[in-house]
Amino acid sequence: MLPTRGYATKGPTSVLEPFNFERREPGPHDVLIEILYCGICHSDIHQARDEWGGSIFPMVPGHEIVGRVTRVGSQVKRFKVGELAGVGCFVDSCRVCASCKAGLEQYCEVHLVLTYNGTEQDEKTPTYGGYSSQIVVDENYTLKISPKLPIANVAPLLCAGITTYSPLRHFKVGPGQRVGIVGLGGLGHMAVKLAASMGAEVTVFSTSKTTLSPTGLISSSTRSPRRMMSMHT
Repeated sequence: MLPTRGYATKGPTSVLEPFNFERREPGPHDVLIEILYCGICHSDIHQARDEWGGSIFPMVPGHEIVGRVTRVGSQVKRFKVGELAGVGCFVDSCRVCASCKAGLEQYCEVHLVLTYNGTEQDEKTPTYGGYSSQIVVDENYTLKISPKLPIANVAPLLCAGITTYSPLRHFKVGPGQRVGIVGLGGLGHMAVKLAASMGAEVTVFSTSKTTLSPTGLISSSTRSPRRMMSMHT
């Protein structure tokens, strides 16, 4: 087992505090990742406060993870030691149900292993997330990260980014289409940038007059995404 340092909350009213625990030794298909950055997703707060129910304590949150591979299993083919890797919201699934076979592991019909606040396939061993020094993940649930990217900025793409990118791709958003974004928050500002980069006309709706124009509306057709962010965040 691998001694690991992290930050955990021990209950819904507790603060994060240092927490020592153990990760499994990497198996044949696993990669060991030294965590360099982990985004703070609002769902981390919901889970830590047990606002959705079913929280497992002690809890080490974090599912927007970027780090460097420090060890690889004997059968790993996609990663080498020293390369950058990312981990998102889940780290395993049953791999045999219809959803998994269709490449939709996030809809696993048997047991989806969440990065934290979940259990391994034995449905007993708790999972601990990215507010920690290292993590062990099967290479099939690990993403390659280009060294050309600013990795601190990559981390939030692993939850907030894919949450907004996925529907835009699903509905084939592109030039000549109009996209409405409700709220210019953590997900909203990413949705604006992504949709605008795809060529769509983007409008943001907000109840905050200080965030947007006095009308509560802005359009990407008259401002580039970068300028919109600088003017309204």
